Amino acid sequence: MDSEKYLKAAFSRNRGLLSEAQQQKLFSSRVAVAGAGGVGGLHILALARLGVGCFNIADFDTFDVVNINRQFGAMSSTIGRPKAEVLGEMAKDINPHADVRLFPDGITVDNLASFLEGVDVYVDGIDFFEIEIRRAIFKMCREKGIVALTSAPLGFGATLQVFAPDGMSFDDYFGITDSMDHWEKIAAFASGLAPRPYHLKYLDMGKVDMANKRGPAVAPAITLASALIATEVAKIIAGIGQIRPVPGYLQIDLLRGKFKQGTVWMGGKNPLQRMMKRLILKKLRDGNPG
Repeated sequence: MDSEKYLKAAFSRNRGLLSEAQQQKLFSSRVAVAGAGGVGGLHILALARLGVGCFNIADFDTFDVVNINRQFGAMSSTIGRPKAEVLGEMAKDINPHADVRLFPDGITVDNLASFLEGVDVYVDGIDFFEIEIRRAIFKMCREKGIVALTSAPLGFGATLQVFAPDGMSFDDYFGITDSMDHWEKIAAFASGLAPRPYHLKYLDMGKVDMANKRGPAVAPAITLASALIATEVAKIIAGIGQIRPVPGYLQIDLLRGKFKQGTVWMGGKNPLQRMMKRLILKKLRDGNPG
């Protein structure tokens, strides 16, 4: 089946929610996703089924059995295989006519410009603790005029932050400066991601291993984060709905039935955010005295 017939049939059920012109915009759009594991992997699959036609996928890691519970590319048949490669194949299996470019070494300062070349939207899926390369990506997105999205799976919920090129910057929203040490930056990032930390009511902190950068995560939170990201990408590319960049945020907790669409006024300079950052930092310091 040629590409025109395939695309028309494969994405026909999008019609009625997306117009023909809007679907065509998605077919011709390019989305860059850094991280093809938990959230990043499902972001890619959800966007492929939405009809996004071009992807830049970056990840240096391989699938392991511990990924099975939440990473949608992780299966018994893919253990030991590169995540970027597996998700690229899955995206192509959904849409054989998709243009998929792989960055199997992950994102570095050397390949960042290439990774973002020709990109319409950037989607963040890298590890929570990788703060410096995340800052570099968001900074370059701003310089290139690319909208950048991040959604954190937290407990049985997720958050959404949208960074517009002409809006508040990543560092200003999270209140991060070069003079901070690693754990100060992580604390600031955590407090900005979850202005309403609903998940702390039921999270067993004894299962959070800061030293090895591991914590509890479940598939429902990943699917929710993916739904938030895919919807936002559709809004941005197809020009539907309202975009609420930071300091606006969206936060949902399905276990507690909580929903909040709020604003962190002044971003990282907000007094409540600064207090939350100090509390988080104390817990990080206690768990990582070195």
